[in-house]
Amino acid sequence: MLMPRRIFLANVGSNASHRFCSPVFSDGTFEFIPIPEDQALPEEHAITFKNLRSFYNQTLRLTNYIPQRFWNWTAHNDPEFRTFTYGDNCEINSRASSLKSISKGDFLFFIARLQRWENNIPTNEFGFYLIGFLEIEEVLKEVIEHPDNAILQRFKENAHIRRGLGYPNLWDRFWIFRGSKKSRRFYTALKVDRLMAQNVFRSADGTPWRWGHGRTDLQVIGSYTRSCRCVIDPEKSKDALRASIFWSYINKHS
Repeated sequence: MLMPRRIFLANVGSNASHRFCSPVFSDGTFEFIPIPEDQALPEEHAITFKNLRSFYNQTLRLTNYIPQRFWNWTAHNDPEFRTFTYGDNCEINSRASSLKSISKGDFLFFIARLQRWENNIPTNEFGFYLIGFLEIEEVLKEVIEHPDNAILQRFKENAHIRRGLGYPNLWDRFWIFRGSKKSRRFYTALKVDRLMAQNVFRSADGTPWRWGHGRTDLQVIGSYTRSCRCVIDPEKSKDALRASIFWSYINKHS
């Protein structure tokens, strides 16, 4: 079992607002589809949606799960699970500001809204799943200019670096988090349902999540995970048990 450190949670990937969603299959395998960039990047720095590849078979494209109008558009491929980096505009985006407190050794888990596919056909079933994590090895803070070559080699796969290389005005104080060799992209997605959330997660003020009140479980989970933040701090006595439950769940299902 990994050492108990703080656990942060970031909601990532395409979702209902993009009208397409990452697929999850009956055996728990899944493909991660990122959000679109807000502007196309120059070809040498861009990863287009049509060039995204299956995690399980690199010869297969993911275009079956993406509307054709997006195929030639640049994907904001973040997090990326090849060199294990994740970036965000922590100085600008209030929903990501809590990530500025991450330290080496902390864990950044990724939660994504996935759509169930059966027999190569999308269903109307959606859910939130944990798809992987970074064990933080290095943090690149407030990037405002082209990094030197040593830094670039470690972070060059990240979408925010690609943006800056494409347009100098996009060295816009973003942060990037790089994972250690213990970082993982899960082989199968780990479902976050109401029972799991009740046992593990709390709202920012420490109270349990509030369910119902005219909202579906999916809407509740989405609303409480919209902002990136520390969700478990084992050094706090009330969080120690939840940390144990969380890691037991991860070790059992991943």
